Amino acid sequence: MTFRTPGFGRRLGTGRTRLVLPVLIALAILLVAFMVFTSVWTNLLWYRSVNFSSVYTTQLWARVGLFLGAGLLMAAVVGANMVIAYKLRPAYRPLSVEQQGLERYRAVVDPHRKLIAGGLLGLLGLLTGSSVAGQWPVFLAFLNRTSFGEEDPQFGKDISFYVFTYPFVRLVLGVVFATVILSILASVAVHYLYGGLRLQGPGDKASGPARAHLSVLVGLFVLLKAFAYWFDRYGLAHSERGVVTGALYTDVNALLPAKTILAVIALICAALFFVNITRRGMMLPGVGFTLLVVSAILVGGVYPLLIQQFQVKPDELAKERQFIQRNIEATRAAYGVGNVKPEAYGATPVGDPKQLNQQSGRLQTDGVRLVDPNVVGETFQRLQQGRNFYKFPDTLDVDRYRIDNKTIDTIVAMREVPGAPAGQQSWVKDRMVYTHGYGFVSAYGDRIAEGGNPDFVTKDMPVDPNAKIKIDKPQIYFGERSPAYSVVGGQGQQELDFPDDKSQGGQAYTTYEGSRGVPIDSFFNKLLFATKFQEKNLLLSGAINDGAKILYNRSPREMVQRTAPWLTIDGDPYPAVVNGRILWILDGYTTSNGYPYSEQMSLGDATRDTVTDTRSAVARQANDRINYMRNSVKATVDAYDGTIHLYQWDDTDPVVKTWMKVFKNTVEPKSAIDKVPGLKEHFRYPQDMFKVQRRVLAKYHVTEPGPFFNGEGFWSVPEDPGAKGRTQPPYYQTLRMPGSDAPQFSLTSVFTPRGRGNLAAFMSVDTSKDPAQIRILELPRNSLVDGPELVQGSFGSDTAVQNQLLPLKQSGTTLVYGNLLTLPFADGILYVEPVYAKVSGGTGQQPYPILRKVLVRWGEKAAAGDTLEAALKEVFGGTTAVTPPTTGGQPPAQGGGQLTPGVQNAIDDLQTAINAFEEAQRKNDYAAMGKAWADIKAARDALAAARQAAAKAATASPSPSPSPSVTPSATPTGSPTPTS
Repeated sequence: MTFRTPGFGRRLGTGRTRLVLPVLIALAILLVAFMVFTSVWTNLLWYRSVNFSSVYTTQLWARVGLFLGAGLLMAAVVGANMVIAYKLRPAYRPLSVEQQGLERYRAVVDPHRKLIAGGLLGLLGLLTGSSVAGQWPVFLAFLNRTSFGEEDPQFGKDISFYVFTYPFVRLVLGVVFATVILSILASVAVHYLYGGLRLQGPGDKASGPARAHLSVLVGLFVLLKAFAYWFDRYGLAHSERGVVTGALYTDVNALLPAKTILAVIALICAALFFVNITRRGMMLPGVGFTLLVVSAILVGGVYPLLIQQFQVKPDELAKERQFIQRNIEATRAAYGVGNVKPEAYGATPVGDPKQLNQQSGRLQTDGVRLVDPNVVGETFQRLQQGRNFYKFPDTLDVDRYRIDNKTIDTIVAMREVPGAPAGQQSWVKDRMVYTHGYGFVSAYGDRIAEGGNPDFVTKDMPVDPNAKIKIDKPQIYFGERSPAYSVVGGQGQQELDFPDDKSQGGQAYTTYEGSRGVPIDSFFNKLLFATKFQEKNLLLSGAINDGAKILYNRSPREMVQRTAPWLTIDGDPYPAVVNGRILWILDGYTTSNGYPYSEQMSLGDATRDTVTDTRSAVARQANDRINYMRNSVKATVDAYDGTIHLYQWDDTDPVVKTWMKVFKNTVEPKSAIDKVPGLKEHFRYPQDMFKVQRRVLAKYHVTEPGPFFNGEGFWSVPEDPGAKGRTQPPYYQTLRMPGSDAPQFSLTSVFTPRGRGNLAAFMSVDTSKDPAQIRILELPRNSLVDGPELVQGSFGSDTAVQNQLLPLKQSGTTLVYGNLLTLPFADGILYVEPVYAKVSGGTGQQPYPILRKVLVRWGEKAAAGDTLEAALKEVFGGTTAVTPPTTGGQPPAQGGGQLTPGVQNAIDDLQTAINAFEEAQRKNDYAAMGKAWADIKAARDALAAARQAAAKAATASPSPSPSPSVTPSATPTGSPTPTS
């Protein structure tokens, strides 16, 4: 007979559970720690491999310091106040229903109060530390701030105060405010739980110690508020309450003194709370707090509103004039366009056919970029792919090369490999065989080969050692489409290089020999990277040999962003061959949203256009708010071994100087660029910077407060004629600007008047100059030169052009209109547009675009030709008089500039026709667009005839001399189509 102790099995099970749970928790903690270690260590290994480890360690220590500092501050201060509140609990609590209910909670909480408080404080510190650690750029920039050498016009503070100091002080204030507020809430909770505060029962609702404790905390809060009121005065320099950014009349004359008054009242209120420590009751702090609230409403809200409504509104321009001028000057300085002044252009276009033909010959000699990089990506893919696993981007790049003693526009692209071909994937093939791309493909930008295909400069595989652009290392291990990671360089490893019919198996192989990459031939590193990429083959595969390296973080844009986290990287890196090696060239921007009085904008919105919206090769910028921008850094990434160089480009920018002090020896001085022969010749003006400046200059070319306030002369960036609802992108092209002795590689765009379709101005920047100088050619105010949308419409309605295009519109063929280029020419505007026919390359093959026609528009005449030369001859030749663009350079109407009834009627008819055309465009009504365009042409003919008649009448009959204020190019009274 045996006896069993009752409950022994249950106790044994319970004991096992008690053992298992801590073990599971410990294992979970170890797993999390290992994952964190893996992330940190593999990141550090990557930074070491590219020689930028100091960037990572500086960030890491700054994050850790801020995390611990802010987290411990929050936990320590809140915890200390909870302890004080607990120690100040009353020894006796009067009996009441409220206290009886709280007694049950106290019975549950009290035995575990240290554990509960510790857990809550730990969580609070963790959340606070994590939030503040993300603000490491604010902290490091403040510690290493550099003076701008310029002061704001209101407070006389150096600009660096607003860019570096103001954000840091706001950060500190935010943390301290949160600490005090949470201390108050925690103290109230403890006092209430332990009877120091009561809602029911006779006598005082707060014990003396509780009242004193909370009076100190609230007094500290109000004291902080006093400092915040005083410090917020500087924030008025960023005010967006008025017509422009910055402190305006109401801000300076009402809000500024109001904040000073509120700061003084808050100080008095804080003193009353501190005095209340020795008093019973809450009358004094209550009076002070009420005074503060009422003052904030009346002084901080009602008073400025009254000033705005009854002083500013009745005479707004007079009151705001000096503040608008501040905004104009600050905005132009902040975006680097302070010296840009529009130049008068287009008053007297050349009309003589002989002169036009002579100048067109020079135009063709200079070269016009006919090959559209946004269209021919498919053509490159079709003609230069070689094998189906090679890929080209959907948008190619434009650069220039010295070929046959002439610098020409060149369309360039890389033949990359994103992985093994479909149906042949395996881990070894994806990660160890198909590891890199091959070849730099380029084509002339200003000419085409027979049949309409690109005329390639470099092509095919393997590379031609005698090519006009010499390439020593055609392998692309670091590219925009490289695999997420590849294992390369192992002993005897065979990495697919290029198709070669002469080699066994039809493929040539190579082994990576670059110095960059992280060794992965040890068990420990294999374990780390197997964890990082969640791939067991990295740990188990026997194909990884001695000397093998792992390449990851391989996109040039990502690489530069990691090595310079303080930069905003341009969305379009581009490849260039420099000294036989393929380099990715990237532009880095320093930005800020703290420049006083400068207009803020969304970087994402300002840089959006057809290319960023419809192509994957160009990255869209984040919607960060900025009001300062500089192209401060040029970066290069070697496509073969991943070597990164950062070069200082704008050596006057205080922001880049600040970050060069933070991350020492990571950015090379500007002089180092000249040590790399041929590199500087491939630098170009960056697109995102240009697009932001284009957005700014659409308004801020107006520099007088009066016209600016009234919106007179504001421009718009036109829509892309080939993509409704999207902004036309800027274009790289070689052109000869007025007054220039030679053509220059430039980035160009145009403006139209707001709400109008005609052309207002042409904007370009010569990429070869340092510093680059933006030029704006402004057309006369009464110019009737069509803008891009109207020009595109004219091509669609012109009978001669359509007759040329009709044979191309065959079954199965799609016409693709290329970039509509605008060129200053003969003191007028010339439009050039390539037209591609997208035809099938054969059975089972995808269609690809072939250049078939070139469209040209000069003045009122459009033409199409198989070549640019043919189209220009059609426009300029064969007639004794060519109608130039209608501008204000024509003879004035009679009466010293007054319009005759005939001219006025013709202008009214023309405006009606233009409005009808734009309305039809918005509705995509092509039939109505064609009719409206015919009406526009008829109205223009009538206007020209009316002006000629008026001029003859004025010559035939004597008239008084024109007033000095009226010139032949003055805007006619009531002109319906101003261009600015």
